[in-house]
Amino acid sequence: MLRDFLGYGNKVPKVVWPQASRLAVNFVINYEEGAESNILDGDAHSENYLSDLPGALPLDGERNLSVESLFEYGSRAGIWRLLRLFEEYNIPLTIFAVGLALERNPVIAEALKNSPHEIAGHGYRWINYRQVSPAIEKEHIHKTLAAIELLTGKQAKGWYTGRKSPYTRQLVVEAGLKYDSDSYADDLPYWVDVSGKKHLIIPYSLDVNDFHYTTSPGWNNGLDFLDYLKATFNCLYNEGATFPKMMTVGLHARLSGRPGRCESLRQFLDYIKTFQDVWICRREEIAEHWTKTYK
Repeated sequence: MLRDFLGYGNKVPKVVWPQASRLAVNFVINYEEGAESNILDGDAHSENYLSDLPGALPLDGERNLSVESLFEYGSRAGIWRLLRLFEEYNIPLTIFAVGLALERNPVIAEALKNSPHEIAGHGYRWINYRQVSPAIEKEHIHKTLAAIELLTGKQAKGWYTGRKSPYTRQLVVEAGLKYDSDSYADDLPYWVDVSGKKHLIIPYSLDVNDFHYTTSPGWNNGLDFLDYLKATFNCLYNEGATFPKMMTVGLHARLSGRPGRCESLRQFLDYIKTFQDVWICRREEIAEHWTKTYK
């Protein structure tokens, strides 16, 4: 895998989004609850990542019941609060769905089936795929795509692993997916060559992402996230007068689904709804537009 330090550089394309919008905004909910590390699923240790116990350590050969219940909050309450919020504002989402998490909550799968939201693949387990063989990773990609189609009636067009392996992108292309988001390298989509085939990257965001609630000591409450959301939006919107960009907001049901954080998210939705020339869209819509216009 070669590195590209140049990108668009000082030749940023003057993108024309639908309705001549100055900014494309995409909201992502990562649905992972029930697929995290757990000895009940044959894992060597308990989960310790991205929960409201940020100092928790993995327990070898043991369950961490507190962390388990924090994840269960996301599937029992948080996901529904977030879905209701975006339904109220008539905003379509991209759901990064973990296959096993969907299988373990058929009620949420049914709700997504009857929704306008895009479902993209996010691994079959919520684990670090750098520690998994290529054969198992390939199997997991296909199991995830099959679970999404079976349970939601939708065909995934995109993929995001997060803790990816050196083989992830090649396997994603072989699986026929139209784009992946396993990059944080730009403010716009871009094309890469994968074994002689053009493949679309729609970069994801780790700065405009609620995972900072559990990883960054400076983010103590929803207002910290709200301030950063507005600052990012303002910068990209102002730049969009000349060179339109895209903005991704990454959310987790067990984090932003908490009442106080969800209320700050509501305030951000109120804020961006005051702007007329903003395209709020799914990632698959960005992929379709980019493929037609900038191939």
